[in-house]
Amino acid sequence: MSGPDWSFEADCPSPVCGIDEAGRGPWAGPVTAAAVILNIDDLPVGLNDSKKLSEKTRDRLEIEIKAKALAWGVGHASPEEICDLNILQATGLAMRRAVEGLSMPPAFALVDGNYPFGLPCPLRTVVKGDGRSLSIAAASILAKVARDRVMVALEAQYPGYGFAAHKGYGVPTHAAALRTLGPCSAHRLTWGPIVALRSG
Repeated sequence: MSGPDWSFEADCPSPVCGIDEAGRGPWAGPVTAAAVILNIDDLPVGLNDSKKLSEKTRDRLEIEIKAKALAWGVGHASPEEICDLNILQATGLAMRRAVEGLSMPPAFALVDGNYPFGLPCPLRTVVKGDGRSLSIAAASILAKVARDRVMVALEAQYPGYGFAAHKGYGVPTHAAALRTLGPCSAHRLTWGPIVALRSG
């Protein structure tokens, strides 16, 4: 399959925003979403699924996306909101916050995945959209960089868990730190792995 292109956006009412999230799976930290309305006449070069890019490339593209996009927004849902709402609804909340953060209202949205979140504009879901749509790819980069930045800050606030390295995911070093230190307020306390480690 080729990389992302403009074909999805070309079929949508304008302005169209791409939306993607980062952080649905980790044990700690927020789920983060981004919405981006790209300028077809000034597209950043090298947009792709954030998972396929190096950290250095993501950081460079974040700056370029923010400089060239017609509008962009980032939204978070906290660990407490994830526990209260469930991860699916919290992801939708983060996406709505990202859209509401845009400096211009989108006429349409392209959303990565297959779940039609309730957003303040019509939308189309695109499975594996971060590797197919330029707008979703741009959103995936902003969401990933923004969330990683939050996790680095949480490492400074809660040292010992390794948040800056594993970004809250359930790797063995994270599990070992939890067994030693117990959970902190950055953790998703109702999640099964956290509950099991607390009761084990």
